[in-house]
Amino acid sequence: MADILAENLSGKAVMGSDGTELGMLYNITMNLKTGTLHDLVVDPHEAISPKKTPFEQDEEGRLNVPVGRVQAVKDYIVIQR
Repeated sequence: MADILAENLSGKAVMGSDGTELGMLYNITMNLKTGTLHDLVVDPHEAISPKKTPFEQDEEGRLNVPVGRVQAVKDYIVIQR
């Protein structure tokens, strides 16, 4: 995958590989010592029940999607479901 600047990801829609729109990218977590990315923090779409996704939630109900699940970044961030 080509390098993409984080500023270009801000507010980008996140979609599952099955075509389900999950929500909007809220933030990205990383290890500050190593620079390794951990999770995409996704503000879930109202139509999606966060309890029915395989992803952990934070205290605000946002989904923590492991970066390893990212399949493509184009108009949407596509993740493996």
